[in-house]
Amino acid sequence: MTTTHVYSAAAVGRHPIHAMLAPFPIVCFTLTLATDVAYWQTSNLMWQRFSEWLLLAGVLIGALALLAGVIDYGARRLVRRQGRAWLHLLGNLLVLVLAGINSLVHATDGWTGVVPYGLALSAATVFVILVTAGIGRSVGFAPARESHHA
Repeated sequence: MTTTHVYSAAAVGRHPIHAMLAPFPIVCFTLTLATDVAYWQTSNLMWQRFSEWLLLAGVLIGALALLAGVIDYGARRLVRRQGRAWLHLLGNLLVLVLAGINSLVHATDGWTGVVPYGLALSAATVFVILVTAGIGRSVGFAPARESHHA
């Protein structure tokens, strides 16, 4: 039984920078959806402020993760040869575009900054994250999975 490793071109040691940074914006954007729902239910501006900061942090760290992913995609032929790698890259770009637009929507005043468009953008962002994460698992840098047949 053999396993192959695909190592990242943008790495610290053998740990891909993309894989280290990617969870941060995922958490930020998921929590943005939660704080948007909290604002929608309570009208407490604290929740909108939390959403604004979560979006900002998620977009900034997400941009760094995307940059590391683009470096890997461009530098590593083994990554490009995986059929879904480009789809994962485009999905991550879409997440950042949605979150960036959402950040601008949240910057408007109070209720209109969240309901309905901010909340809808937060939900759409989380949905795209789920799809992209599923694709990314099949593209990842972990050892190749082998099937065991009886």
